[in-house]
Amino acid sequence: MLIPELHEISNGNQRHIARAISWVENHVKGYWELLKSTSGRTPVIGITGPPGAGKSTLVNSLVQSLSNSEKKIAILAIDPSSTFNLGSLLGDRLRMQSLFMLPNVYIRSLSSRGSLGGLTTSIIEVVEILKQADFDYIIIETVGVGQSEIEIAGIADTTIVVSVPESGDDIQTLKSGIMEIADIFVVNKADREGASIFAAHLKKLSHERADSSWETPVVLTQAIHNIGIQELIQKIDSHFLITSQNLFKRSKLLTEKAFKIIQSQRMTKITHQKLEQDLEQSLNKTDFNLFSFVEKYFI
Repeated sequence: MLIPELHEISNGNQRHIARAISWVENHVKGYWELLKSTSGRTPVIGITGPPGAGKSTLVNSLVQSLSNSEKKIAILAIDPSSTFNLGSLLGDRLRMQSLFMLPNVYIRSLSSRGSLGGLTTSIIEVVEILKQADFDYIIIETVGVGQSEIEIAGIADTTIVVSVPESGDDIQTLKSGIMEIADIFVVNKADREGASIFAAHLKKLSHERADSSWETPVVLTQAIHNIGIQELIQKIDSHFLITSQNLFKRSKLLTEKAFKIIQSQRMTKITHQKLEQDLEQSLNKTDFNLFSFVEKYFI
């Protein structure tokens, strides 16, 4: 029954939360009705950035601090897909061992399943299930595939871009790419040489991009030593408070989500295997044209 299941999710029953996530990931019969019954405004925090920036260490430190303040946190760790079965490689089991024993923390591995943006295709639905549960924060840690990872900005209320001082030599590349999505900049490993100079560059960039409601802050952290984490939490709370009252920002975010949901639903019955079979049959025709072939799938 869907209603009891929803009730158990709202009560924070982790077994029912896990089952519901599996339902929406695998499109089990009844998953859509379950999603239509969800509601919630839990802050969703996206943490992204290049490999080696210390995203996982930052997540560990951030969650430990929130947990110490008696907050309930859900973590979605997006892992690269296995080449053979598209399943998650379960990297979070290695990266987040210290968090698994915390009673107010829920961790779920999700496979990117080949998504170029670094996120699993069912991420919006999974987040909505978690919003129904009694969490204070939902944190999404992406796989760290660089500038193609900008789709996190269409999912999260607050997007944190993590970088390290060594990125300073590449500031122009960052400016034209992934840095454009940041609501908060984090310069991690700030004890390294060049951290203050790099932070100053980011602050200048942030000031140029600022609007009337928000100027992207730059937070220096040493996540491994829990330095700068409280300031980061304050910036996250401030940003969510401002954006939750900004109808234009909320409308843009929801438009992105609606577009992705519609896109996903229209592609439900189209698989690579079916396309390959149809193509093999069509290739026998002498007048084969790729654009004419794909046109029939537009409806």
